[in-house]
Amino acid sequence: MKLIIEVLLMGLAVFIGAKLVPGVTIDGYVNAIIAAVLIALANATIGFILRVLTFPVNFLTLGLVSFIISVLMILLVSNMMASFQVNGFLPAVFLAIVVALVKAVFGAIAGDKE
Repeated sequence: MKLIIEVLLMGLAVFIGAKLVPGVTIDGYVNAIIAAVLIALANATIGFILRVLTFPVNFLTLGLVSFIISVLMILLVSNMMASFQVNGFLPAVFLAIVVALVKAVFGAIAGDKE
């Protein structure tokens, strides 16, 4: 149940980010959920491999490389989906920031009930 709620909240975060960031368009909430799932899968597979390979540089830059990898995963999903478009690197950076902030707000509101 927690996984379903997290997927729906991630979709909502992507949807809100698409509405706030110029240069990012999405065709609806269902497509935002699909984009969120694809971004999560890309981060879990390709992003994990890239994070392992770039660990020393990531350590030296205090996690900046990890953030750039997340931005690249957003751009990858944008190229895979016709209904989710990100027009360039900077809109993807701002979308990643907005999604992270929205997820942090949701996490603060929900708290940890375990």
